[in-house]
Amino acid sequence: MKTQKKILVDTFYLNTALTGIKTYMLEFSEAAKQFPQEDIRWIFTHHPLRQSQKTFFRGNVPKWRTLWYHLYYFIYKQLLLPVKVWIEKPDALICFDFVAPALTKSCHKITVVHDAFFWQMPQNYQSLWREYFIQMIHSGINGNTTVVTTSQYSKRALEKHAGITAPIEVIYQCPKLLPDNPEPGIMEKWHLRPRKFLLHVGSFDRRKNLPVLVEAFHSFLENSGSDLELVLVGEKGLSKTVDDHDKVIDLIQKKKLGQRVKVTGFLTDQDVKCLYDHAFAYVFPSSNEGFGIPVIEAMRSGVPVIISDQEALVEIAGEAALVHEMGNAESLSEKLSLLEKNPALQYELVQKGLLRWKQFGREEFLLSFKKLIH
Repeated sequence: MKTQKKILVDTFYLNTALTGIKTYMLEFSEAAKQFPQEDIRWIFTHHPLRQSQKTFFRGNVPKWRTLWYHLYYFIYKQLLLPVKVWIEKPDALICFDFVAPALTKSCHKITVVHDAFFWQMPQNYQSLWREYFIQMIHSGINGNTTVVTTSQYSKRALEKHAGITAPIEVIYQCPKLLPDNPEPGIMEKWHLRPRKFLLHVGSFDRRKNLPVLVEAFHSFLENSGSDLELVLVGEKGLSKTVDDHDKVIDLIQKKKLGQRVKVTGFLTDQDVKCLYDHAFAYVFPSSNEGFGIPVIEAMRSGVPVIISDQEALVEIAGEAALVHEMGNAESLSEKLSLLEKNPALQYELVQKGLLRWKQFGREEFLLSFKKLIH
Protein backbone atom coordinates (compact mmCIF):
# COMPACT_ATOMS: atom_id res chain seq x y z
CA MET A 1 0.00 0.00 0.00
CA LYS A 2 1.28 3.45 -0.89
CA THR A 3 2.24 5.84 1.87
CA GLN A 4 -0.56 8.36 2.19
CA LYS A 5 0.14 12.07 2.21
CA LYS A 6 -1.90 13.97 4.73
CA ILE A 7 -3.58 17.12 3.35
CA LEU A 8 -5.35 19.53 5.69
CA VAL A 9 -8.21 21.37 3.97
CA ASP A 10 -9.42 24.57 5.64
CA THR A 11 -13.22 24.82 5.33
CA PHE A 12 -13.86 27.32 8.15
CA TYR A 13 -15.00 30.09 5.78
CA LEU A 14 -18.02 28.07 4.65
CA ASN A 15 -19.90 29.55 7.61
CA THR A 16 -20.19 32.84 5.68
CA ALA A 17 -19.12 32.06 2.10
CA LEU A 18 -21.55 33.05 -0.64
CA THR A 19 -21.99 32.01 -4.28
CA GLY A 20 -18.64 31.45 -6.03
CA ILE A 21 -16.29 30.63 -3.13
CA LYS A 22 -18.97 28.52 -1.44
CA THR A 23 -19.45 26.53 -4.64
CA TYR A 24 -15.67 26.16 -5.01
CA MET A 25 -15.25 24.73 -1.52
CA LEU A 26 -18.26 22.42 -1.58
CA GLU A 27 -17.41 21.05 -5.02
CA PHE A 28 -13.87 20.27 -3.84
CA SER A 29 -15.22 18.39 -0.82
CA GLU A 30 -17.65 16.46 -3.05
CA ALA A 31 -14.84 15.65 -5.48
CA ALA A 32 -12.66 14.34 -2.64
CA LYS A 33 -15.52 12.09 -1.54
CA GLN A 34 -16.47 10.95 -5.05
CA PHE A 35 -12.92 10.29 -6.25
CA PRO A 36 -10.87 8.92 -3.31
CA GLN A 37 -7.10 8.89 -3.83
CA GLU A 38 -5.23 5.94 -2.35
CA ASP A 39 -2.12 8.05 -1.78
CA ILE A 40 -3.92 11.07 -0.28
CA ARG A 41 -5.77 11.46 3.01
CA TRP A 42 -7.90 14.61 3.01
CA ILE A 43 -8.55 16.08 6.47
CA PHE A 44 -11.23 18.78 6.57
CA THR A 45 -11.02 21.27 9.43
CA HIS A 46 -14.84 21.48 9.54
CA HIS A 47 -17.56 19.27 8.10
CA PRO A 48 -18.19 21.07 4.78
CA LEU A 49 -21.97 20.70 4.55
CA ARG A 50 -22.69 21.44 8.22
CA GLN A 51 -20.34 24.44 8.17
CA SER A 52 -22.07 25.81 5.06
CA GLN A 53 -25.48 25.60 6.74
CA LYS A 54 -24.59 27.79 9.71
CA THR A 55 -26.43 31.11 9.71
CA PHE A 56 -25.23 33.02 12.80
CA PHE A 57 -22.82 35.24 10.84
CA ARG A 58 -24.59 35.11 7.48
CA GLY A 59 -26.92 37.61 5.80
CA ASN A 60 -28.25 40.86 7.24
CA VAL A 61 -26.78 40.60 10.75
CA PRO A 62 -26.21 43.31 13.39
CA LYS A 63 -22.99 45.28 13.10
CA TRP A 64 -21.63 43.88 16.37
CA ARG A 65 -21.95 40.38 14.95
CA THR A 66 -20.06 41.38 11.80
CA LEU A 67 -17.25 42.87 13.90
CA TRP A 68 -17.21 39.77 16.05
CA TYR A 69 -16.81 37.61 12.94
CA HIS A 70 -13.84 39.66 11.70
CA LEU A 71 -12.12 39.14 15.08
CA TYR A 72 -13.09 35.46 15.12
CA TYR A 73 -11.75 35.02 11.57
CA PHE A 74 -8.41 36.60 12.52
CA ILE A 75 -8.05 34.44 15.64
CA TYR A 76 -8.94 31.31 13.70
CA LYS A 77 -6.59 31.98 10.78
CA GLN A 78 -3.61 33.21 12.77
CA LEU A 79 -3.87 31.16 15.97
CA LEU A 80 -6.30 28.22 15.88
CA LEU A 81 -5.45 26.98 12.38
CA PRO A 82 -1.67 26.99 13.07
CA VAL A 83 -2.38 24.89 16.18
CA LYS A 84 -4.37 22.48 14.01
CA VAL A 85 -1.42 22.28 11.60
CA TRP A 86 0.96 21.63 14.50
CA ILE A 87 -1.27 18.79 15.77
CA GLU A 88 -1.99 17.15 12.41
CA LYS A 89 1.46 17.75 10.85
CA PRO A 90 0.08 17.63 7.30
CA ASP A 91 2.17 17.51 4.14
CA ALA A 92 0.15 20.42 2.76
CA LEU A 93 -2.48 22.93 3.87
CA ILE A 94 -5.13 24.15 1.40
CA CYS A 95 -6.89 27.47 2.09
CA PHE A 96 -9.64 28.38 -0.37
CA ASP A 97 -10.48 31.88 0.89
CA PHE A 98 -7.48 34.09 -0.03
CA VAL A 99 -5.90 33.87 3.45
CA ALA A 100 -3.46 31.33 4.89
CA PRO A 101 -1.91 31.63 8.36
CA ALA A 102 1.27 33.69 8.56
CA LEU A 103 2.87 31.54 11.27
CA THR A 104 2.57 28.22 9.45
CA LYS A 105 5.78 27.49 7.56
CA SER A 106 6.24 23.82 8.42
CA CYS A 107 4.24 22.52 5.46
CA HIS A 108 3.48 23.42 1.88
CA LYS A 109 0.65 25.98 1.73
CA ILE A 110 -1.71 26.13 -1.25
CA THR A 111 -3.69 29.37 -1.13
CA VAL A 112 -6.54 30.12 -3.54
CA VAL A 113 -6.72 33.79 -4.56
CA HIS A 114 -9.78 33.76 -6.79
CA ASP A 115 -9.31 37.12 -8.48
CA ALA A 116 -7.61 40.51 -8.26
CA PHE A 117 -10.74 42.54 -7.43
CA PHE A 118 -9.30 43.92 -4.16
CA TRP A 119 -6.50 45.52 -6.16
CA GLN A 120 -8.35 46.29 -9.41
CA MET A 121 -11.45 47.87 -7.87
CA PRO A 122 -10.45 49.48 -4.56
CA GLN A 123 -13.47 51.79 -4.72
CA ASN A 124 -15.74 48.80 -4.12
CA TYR A 125 -14.41 48.16 -0.61
CA GLN A 126 -14.20 50.05 2.67
CA SER A 127 -10.64 51.39 2.59
CA LEU A 128 -9.42 50.38 6.07
CA TRP A 129 -10.92 46.91 5.83
CA ARG A 130 -9.44 46.47 2.34
CA GLU A 131 -5.92 47.40 3.53
CA TYR A 132 -6.25 45.05 6.50
CA PHE A 133 -7.46 42.14 4.36
CA ILE A 134 -4.78 42.64 1.69
CA GLN A 135 -2.18 42.58 4.45
CA MET A 136 -3.68 39.31 5.70
CA ILE A 137 -3.42 37.85 2.19
CA HIS A 138 0.22 38.84 1.76
CA SER A 139 1.24 37.75 5.27
CA GLY A 140 0.07 34.21 4.53
CA ILE A 141 1.95 33.96 1.22
CA ASN A 142 5.33 33.11 2.70
CA GLY A 143 7.69 30.17 2.91
CA ASN A 144 6.72 27.27 0.68
CA THR A 145 3.48 28.69 -0.73
CA THR A 146 1.77 28.10 -4.05
CA VAL A 147 -1.00 30.48 -5.09
CA VAL A 148 -3.88 29.05 -7.10
CA THR A 149 -6.27 31.16 -9.14
CA THR A 150 -9.25 30.48 -11.39
CA SER A 151 -8.21 31.53 -14.90
CA GLN A 152 -5.27 32.73 -16.97
CA TYR A 153 -6.90 36.16 -16.90
CA SER A 154 -6.91 36.18 -13.10
CA LYS A 155 -3.27 35.05 -13.07
CA ARG A 156 -2.27 37.97 -15.31
CA ALA A 157 -4.30 40.39 -13.18
CA LEU A 158 -2.69 39.17 -9.94
CA GLU A 159 0.79 39.40 -11.42
CA LYS A 160 0.08 42.94 -12.60
CA HIS A 161 -1.81 44.38 -9.62
CA ALA A 162 -1.27 42.31 -6.48
CA GLY A 163 2.50 42.15 -6.08
CA ILE A 164 2.43 38.41 -5.38
CA THR A 165 5.87 36.87 -5.86
CA ALA A 166 4.97 33.24 -5.08
CA PRO A 167 4.31 30.94 -8.05
CA ILE A 168 0.74 31.24 -9.36
CA GLU A 169 -0.97 28.20 -10.86
CA VAL A 170 -4.29 28.15 -12.73
CA ILE A 171 -6.89 25.53 -11.82
CA TYR A 172 -10.25 25.69 -13.55
CA GLN A 173 -12.97 25.13 -10.99
CA CYS A 174 -15.92 22.78 -11.21
CA PRO A 175 -19.26 24.62 -11.28
CA LYS A 176 -22.00 23.32 -9.03
CA LEU A 177 -23.78 20.32 -10.53
CA LEU A 178 -27.34 21.60 -10.25
CA PRO A 179 -30.11 19.00 -9.77
CA ASP A 180 -31.39 17.27 -12.89
CA ASN A 181 -35.12 17.08 -13.68
CA PRO A 182 -36.16 19.96 -11.39
CA GLU A 183 -39.82 20.65 -10.60
CA PRO A 184 -41.32 23.25 -12.99
CA GLY A 185 -43.14 25.26 -10.31
CA ILE A 186 -40.96 28.34 -10.77
CA MET A 187 -42.11 28.63 -14.38
CA GLU A 188 -45.74 28.74 -13.29
CA LYS A 189 -45.05 31.14 -10.42
CA TRP A 190 -43.52 33.74 -12.76
CA HIS A 191 -45.79 32.92 -15.72
CA LEU A 192 -42.87 32.01 -17.95
CA ARG A 193 -43.06 30.14 -21.25
CA PRO A 194 -40.34 27.65 -22.28
CA ARG A 195 -37.70 29.14 -24.61
CA LYS A 196 -39.38 32.54 -24.36
CA PHE A 197 -37.09 34.32 -21.91
CA LEU A 198 -33.51 35.50 -21.56
CA LEU A 199 -31.81 34.67 -18.27
CA HIS A 200 -29.19 36.20 -16.01
CA VAL A 201 -28.17 34.54 -12.72
CA GLY A 202 -26.00 36.48 -10.28
CA SER A 203 -25.91 39.35 -7.84
CA PHE A 204 -26.69 42.97 -8.70
CA ASP A 205 -23.06 44.01 -8.13
CA ARG A 206 -22.12 46.95 -10.34
CA ARG A 207 -19.53 44.92 -12.24
CA LYS A 208 -22.32 42.65 -13.51
CA ASN A 209 -23.43 45.48 -15.87
CA LEU A 210 -27.14 44.75 -15.43
CA PRO A 211 -28.23 48.28 -16.44
CA VAL A 212 -26.48 47.60 -19.77
CA LEU A 213 -28.47 44.37 -20.09
CA VAL A 214 -31.78 46.18 -19.43
CA GLU A 215 -30.89 48.93 -21.92
CA ALA A 216 -29.92 46.32 -24.51
CA PHE A 217 -33.11 44.35 -23.91
CA HIS A 218 -35.22 47.49 -24.38
CA SER A 219 -33.44 48.33 -27.63
CA PHE A 220 -33.81 44.73 -28.81
CA LEU A 221 -37.57 44.79 -28.20
CA GLU A 222 -37.95 48.16 -29.92
CA ASN A 223 -36.09 46.98 -33.03
CA SER A 224 -37.33 43.41 -33.32
CA GLY A 225 -40.84 43.26 -31.90
CA SER A 226 -39.77 40.08 -30.08
CA ASP A 227 -42.02 38.46 -27.47
CA LEU A 228 -39.07 37.36 -25.31
CA GLU A 229 -38.95 38.30 -21.62
CA LEU A 230 -35.93 38.90 -19.37
CA VAL A 231 -35.48 37.12 -16.03
CA LEU A 232 -32.96 38.46 -13.49
CA VAL A 233 -32.18 36.01 -10.68
CA GLY A 234 -30.09 36.99 -7.67
CA GLU A 235 -29.68 39.12 -4.59
CA LYS A 236 -28.52 42.70 -4.10
CA GLY A 237 -24.82 43.54 -4.32
CA LEU A 238 -22.52 42.81 -1.40
CA SER A 239 -22.54 46.44 -0.23
CA LYS A 240 -24.44 49.64 -0.98
CA THR A 241 -21.41 51.16 -2.69
CA VAL A 242 -21.38 48.46 -5.39
CA ASP A 243 -25.07 47.55 -5.60
CA ASP A 244 -27.02 48.36 -8.77
CA HIS A 245 -30.32 46.78 -7.70
CA ASP A 246 -32.24 50.03 -7.23
CA LYS A 247 -30.75 51.47 -10.41
CA VAL A 248 -31.93 48.44 -12.36
CA ILE A 249 -35.45 48.66 -10.89
CA ASP A 250 -35.63 52.38 -11.73
CA LEU A 251 -34.45 51.69 -15.28
CA ILE A 252 -37.06 48.96 -15.74
CA GLN A 253 -39.76 51.44 -14.71
CA LYS A 254 -38.33 54.25 -16.85
CA LYS A 255 -38.29 52.01 -19.93
CA LYS A 256 -41.80 50.70 -19.11
CA LEU A 257 -40.53 47.12 -19.00
CA GLY A 258 -42.37 46.07 -15.86
CA GLN A 259 -44.35 43.41 -17.73
CA ARG A 260 -41.33 42.07 -19.62
CA VAL A 261 -38.58 41.93 -16.96
CA LYS A 262 -38.96 39.58 -13.97
CA VAL A 263 -36.73 40.23 -10.94
CA THR A 264 -36.98 37.09 -8.80
CA GLY A 265 -34.48 37.65 -6.00
CA PHE A 266 -32.72 34.60 -4.55
CA LEU A 267 -33.87 31.20 -5.84
CA THR A 268 -33.06 27.63 -4.82
CA ASP A 269 -30.69 25.51 -6.90
CA GLN A 270 -33.65 23.51 -8.19
CA ASP A 271 -35.47 26.64 -9.36
CA VAL A 272 -32.32 28.04 -10.98
CA LYS A 273 -31.76 24.76 -12.84
CA CYS A 274 -35.36 24.82 -14.06
CA LEU A 275 -34.84 28.32 -15.48
CA TYR A 276 -31.57 27.31 -17.14
CA ASP A 277 -33.32 24.31 -18.71
CA HIS A 278 -36.13 26.42 -20.19
CA ALA A 279 -34.36 29.68 -21.13
CA PHE A 280 -33.97 30.84 -24.72
CA ALA A 281 -30.47 32.11 -23.91
CA TYR A 282 -28.22 32.99 -21.00
CA VAL A 283 -26.78 36.54 -21.09
CA PHE A 284 -23.70 37.57 -19.06
CA PRO A 285 -22.59 41.19 -19.75
CA SER A 286 -20.20 41.44 -16.77
CA SER A 287 -17.25 43.85 -16.79
CA ASN A 288 -15.04 41.77 -14.47
CA GLU A 289 -15.05 38.08 -13.57
CA GLY A 290 -12.37 35.74 -12.33
CA PHE A 291 -14.08 32.73 -13.89
CA GLY A 292 -17.81 33.01 -14.65
CA ILE A 293 -19.52 29.93 -13.20
CA PRO A 294 -22.97 30.63 -14.75
CA VAL A 295 -21.47 30.34 -18.24
CA ILE A 296 -20.69 26.66 -17.66
CA GLU A 297 -23.95 26.03 -15.76
CA ALA A 298 -25.93 27.37 -18.73
CA MET A 299 -23.93 25.33 -21.24
CA ARG A 300 -24.59 22.17 -19.22
CA SER A 301 -28.33 22.86 -19.58
CA GLY A 302 -28.06 23.17 -23.36
CA VAL A 303 -28.68 26.91 -23.49
CA PRO A 304 -27.04 29.33 -25.97
CA VAL A 305 -24.77 31.79 -24.14
CA ILE A 306 -24.01 35.45 -24.85
CA ILE A 307 -21.09 37.02 -22.96
CA SER A 308 -19.20 40.30 -22.90
CA ASP A 309 -15.65 40.34 -24.25
CA GLN A 310 -14.27 40.44 -20.69
CA GLU A 311 -11.10 38.32 -20.77
CA ALA A 312 -12.02 35.64 -18.23
CA LEU A 313 -15.44 35.03 -19.79
CA VAL A 314 -13.95 34.66 -23.26
CA GLU A 315 -11.31 32.28 -21.86
CA ILE A 316 -13.81 30.08 -20.05
CA ALA A 317 -16.44 30.03 -22.81
CA GLY A 318 -13.93 29.25 -25.54
CA GLU A 319 -15.68 29.25 -28.91
CA ALA A 320 -19.00 28.21 -27.41
CA ALA A 321 -20.52 31.66 -26.83
CA LEU A 322 -21.62 34.72 -28.76
CA VAL A 323 -19.53 37.75 -27.72
CA HIS A 324 -20.58 41.41 -27.46
CA GLU A 325 -18.55 44.52 -26.70
CA MET A 326 -18.38 45.03 -22.95
CA GLY A 327 -20.50 47.93 -21.68
CA ASN A 328 -22.07 48.54 -25.11
CA ALA A 329 -25.86 48.09 -24.98
CA GLU A 330 -26.26 48.38 -28.75
CA SER A 331 -23.67 45.68 -29.35
CA LEU A 332 -25.52 43.38 -26.97
CA SER A 333 -28.87 44.26 -28.57
CA GLU A 334 -27.48 43.32 -31.99
CA LYS A 335 -26.27 39.95 -30.67
CA LEU A 336 -29.71 39.25 -29.19
CA SER A 337 -31.32 39.96 -32.55
CA LEU A 338 -28.76 37.85 -34.38
CA LEU A 339 -29.38 34.90 -32.10
CA GLU A 340 -33.17 35.11 -32.22
CA LYS A 341 -33.24 35.23 -36.03
CA ASN A 342 -30.76 32.40 -36.55
CA PRO A 343 -31.84 28.87 -35.45
CA ALA A 344 -28.67 27.40 -36.96
CA LEU A 345 -26.56 29.64 -34.71
CA GLN A 346 -28.66 28.65 -31.71
CA TYR A 347 -28.05 24.97 -32.46
CA GLU A 348 -24.32 25.52 -33.03
CA LEU A 349 -23.87 27.31 -29.69
CA VAL A 350 -25.81 24.64 -27.82
CA GLN A 351 -23.70 21.83 -29.30
CA LYS A 352 -20.42 23.63 -28.64
CA GLY A 353 -21.54 24.42 -25.09
CA LEU A 354 -22.41 20.79 -24.36
CA LEU A 355 -18.85 19.86 -25.31
CA ARG A 356 -17.24 22.79 -23.51
CA TRP A 357 -18.77 22.29 -20.06
CA LYS A 358 -17.39 18.74 -19.85
CA GLN A 359 -13.87 20.20 -19.59
CA PHE A 360 -14.70 21.53 -16.10
CA GLY A 361 -15.43 18.31 -14.20
CA ARG A 362 -14.98 17.40 -10.54
CA GLU A 363 -12.29 14.79 -11.04
CA GLU A 364 -10.03 17.06 -13.08
CA PHE A 365 -10.59 19.81 -10.47
CA LEU A 366 -9.43 17.51 -7.67
CA LEU A 367 -6.50 16.03 -9.60
CA SER A 368 -5.24 19.51 -10.50
CA PHE A 369 -4.79 20.20 -6.79
CA LYS A 370 -3.19 16.81 -6.27
CA LYS A 371 -0.54 17.65 -8.89
CA LEU A 372 0.54 20.65 -6.77
CA ILE A 373 1.18 18.57 -3.67
CA HIS A 374 4.91 17.97 -3.31
